[in-house]
Parts: sequence; structure tokens; C-alpha cells
Amino acid sequence: MTDTNPTTRTLRGRVTSNKAAKTVTVLIDRQEQHGLYGKLLRRSTKLHAHDEKGECHAGDIVSIVECRPLSKTKHFRVVEVVSRAAE
Repeated sequence: MTDTNPTTRTLRGRVTSNKAAKTVTVLIDRQEQHGLYGKLLRRSTKLHAHDEKGECHAGDIVSIVECRPLSKTKHFRVVEVVSRAAE
């Protein structure tokens, strides 16, 4: 399922947990520059995403897209599994 809305946020990250039913936790890593000193800083965010089919496993790289709130903390949906984790 792809959205036609060009303003919808699409992110890519690594699945850290798939223990909840139809929910995966995705770790999003990014680099940003310090405002004063210019040093690159590594930042990360954990987001909950809806996995309807339950096909994601820990370590998979997935693409997620923003959607309407599905629960208190879940407002992303898994679009595709980009690569599987090494067994």
C-alpha cells in the first residue's frame, strides 16, 4: 500500500522488537550537526509501527510511513521489508 500524498513522511529503520501483536518497534538512526561547534552527532528514535501480516522480525530493515493514530503510541505503518536480518 503506497500513499499518493507527497507530504507523508516515509522513514527507514531497523526492527528492534516484534513481541507485541501486529506491532513492531523500529529504531531510526540519523546524524545532525551541532548548532555551535559543527560536530556530527548520532541521534536515534524508537517508533512503533503497525505490522498487519506479522512478517517483520528483529534485525530487519523496514520502510515505514506515517498514518492516522492507530493507538496511543502507534502512528506509523510498515510499507515494506527492505532487507531481512541475517539468520
